[in-house]
Amino acid sequence: MSVHPLFESFLQKKPVCVMARAALERILDPTALDHLFEQTAQQQYTRDLLFSSLVDLMCQVVLGIQPSVHAAYQEQAEHLGVSDQAVYDKLQHVEVAVSAALVHYSGQRVRTVIDALGARLPAWLRGYRVKIVDGNHLAATQHRLPELRTTWAAPLPGKCLVVLEPHLMTVTHVLLSEDGQAQERSLLPDVLPLAQARDLWIGDRNLATCAFMAGLAARQAFFILRQHGQLQGELVGKRKAKGRCATGYVFEQTLQLHRPDGSVMALRRITVELDQPTREGDTEIHLLTNLPPRDASAATVAELYRRRWTIEGLFLEVTQTLDCEIDTLCYPKAALFAFCLGLLASNAVALLKAGLRAAQGRPKVEALSAYYLTLEIRQTYAGMMVALPAEQWRGYGTMSDADFARELKRMAGRVVLQRYGKHPRGPKKKPPARKRYKNGEHVATFKVLAARKSHK
Repeated sequence: MSVHPLFESFLQKKPVCVMARAALERILDPTALDHLFEQTAQQQYTRDLLFSSLVDLMCQVVLGIQPSVHAAYQEQAEHLGVSDQAVYDKLQHVEVAVSAALVHYSGQRVRTVIDALGARLPAWLRGYRVKIVDGNHLAATQHRLPELRTTWAAPLPGKCLVVLEPHLMTVTHVLLSEDGQAQERSLLPDVLPLAQARDLWIGDRNLATCAFMAGLAARQAFFILRQHGQLQGELVGKRKAKGRCATGYVFEQTLQLHRPDGSVMALRRITVELDQPTREGDTEIHLLTNLPPRDASAATVAELYRRRWTIEGLFLEVTQTLDCEIDTLCYPKAALFAFCLGLLASNAVALLKAGLRAAQGRPKVEALSAYYLTLEIRQTYAGMMVALPAEQWRGYGTMSDADFARELKRMAGRVVLQRYGKHPRGPKKKPPARKRYKNGEHVATFKVLAARKSHK
């Protein structure tokens, strides 16, 4: 692959942006994307606007490089050769199966390179493939549709269940619903076919149903799920103390669940008496698992569940550092497509971090801030793409996994990690009580500061 004279200059000064562009090129190979669309779409078809072109346009918005869909269209209008209305029509009809397949494809594409780098993260539990599953409802949109203009209610464009593999930190599957008021449980039947033997599924209480747990067990998979208040069973024997975990004292007891077909499912119920109540005020939580005690003690089960918050951190990064919940996309299919592109971008970041781990070691990379990584990409991307033609990047989409891994590791060696470190704040202090507000009352900041000085 020929190297542009300016490439090394960008690699020296803005290596993270170069790595991100190479990772996106690896995932967003146009030929592969158009083939994915042809294989997955049932109703949509390609007339003038290629699916790969739509993905490229929307990635500009999700990454924050362009402020809106229309701004991204204007930038690429001459290349696209279609009207802006054609772009919006294509967006609002992207089938949810296509959006979900795009996320799965990106996860598979990233996995092979991470393996070539030898940069997997340590397994959470030896002998098991941990998969975290959690739900997320998309943020409310604007009231742009005629049917929404007469209501004050927040329009919810969709719901999803996301599956994260923490040893790769990649999203491998997403289950989508256009009904923003749908329960997470309505998507569980689509999760079961994904389960394999020796999987360990970790999820919150909304996923704890007899049918789901029995379905996982039937596939020789395992689970750690928080017990839902409506899930009743019969406790057997006395509760036994099992020491402490990071958040409280741990106890264990057997729970028998009676299924509608008359069979009984015996599970371990791990109780954690919390040092600090949850946000909902709960002073203890109950976890249900079918893991053998020889593989995971009660304290280990509690710790594995606590680490489930990894996926909440992913959602926070995706929604705050990427613009994937675009409130002007009111049609559910368009909003879900944009969210899935955010998950795809997070997989690209996972690949970038894997390259950094391979080159500079895991401990240093764990201290990196996704905000500062994304900020450099936003500040540099547009100018870099002007300076470096598209032909410069195409080779990254077609080279072998081993060759791409070597190239990514070479780039990662040029990154000065101190530029992108996290700056964790101390514990939050309880805010002081404020006096009652009077209508029209105001204060002069200058006088408040002057009073502070006079009291010193």
